[in-house]
Amino acid sequence: MNDLIDAASRVILIGFGATAIMDIWLLLLKALGVPTLNFALIGRWAGHWRHGVWKHKAIATAPAMRGELALGWVVHYAVGIGYAGLAVALFGVEWMHSPNLLPAVAMGMATVAAPWLVMQPAMGAGIAASKTPAPGRNRIRSLVNHTVFGGGHFLSALAVARLQGAAS
Repeated sequence: MNDLIDAASRVILIGFGATAIMDIWLLLLKALGVPTLNFALIGRWAGHWRHGVWKHKAIATAPAMRGELALGWVVHYAVGIGYAGLAVALFGVEWMHSPNLLPAVAMGMATVAAPWLVMQPAMGAGIAASKTPAPGRNRIRSLVNHTVFGGGHFLSALAVARLQGAAS
C-alpha cells in the first residue's frame, strides 16, 4: 500500500508541477503580449457539460457559468495530473525515479492532440484551430505550449525524485 501511495503522490506532484511550469510559460508569453488561453472559457465549456452541452459554435458567446474561472483552473490541473499518470503508465514507475527528458517531451508534444481534436472543435475553433483567424500560428503556439508542458513533466519528475532521494 505504501508503494501505491508513494506512486500516486509522485504522479500528483509531477502533474501539478508540469502544469505550473506550463502556466509560468503562459504568463511569460502574456507579458510579452502574446495571446494565451483564457481559463474561464475552459471552465465555461466544462460547466456546460452538466447540462448536456458539449459542443459550442463559439464558446466565448456561450452563456457564462458561475465559477467558470475556478472550474477552468481545476480542469486544467486535473488534466495535467492525469497526463502525469499517463506518463507513468507509458514509461513505467521507474521513470519517476530516474526521469528521462526525451519521453517526457515527446509525450508533452503528443498531448497537443487533445486540444486539436477535442477541445478546440468542441469550443467552436475547429480541428486544430482551423476556424480561427490564424490557424497556423495557433497550431504552432499550442505545440510549443505542450512541448513546454512535456519539459515540465521531466523537470517536475526530476525534482520529485531528488527530493524523495534527499528524504530517504
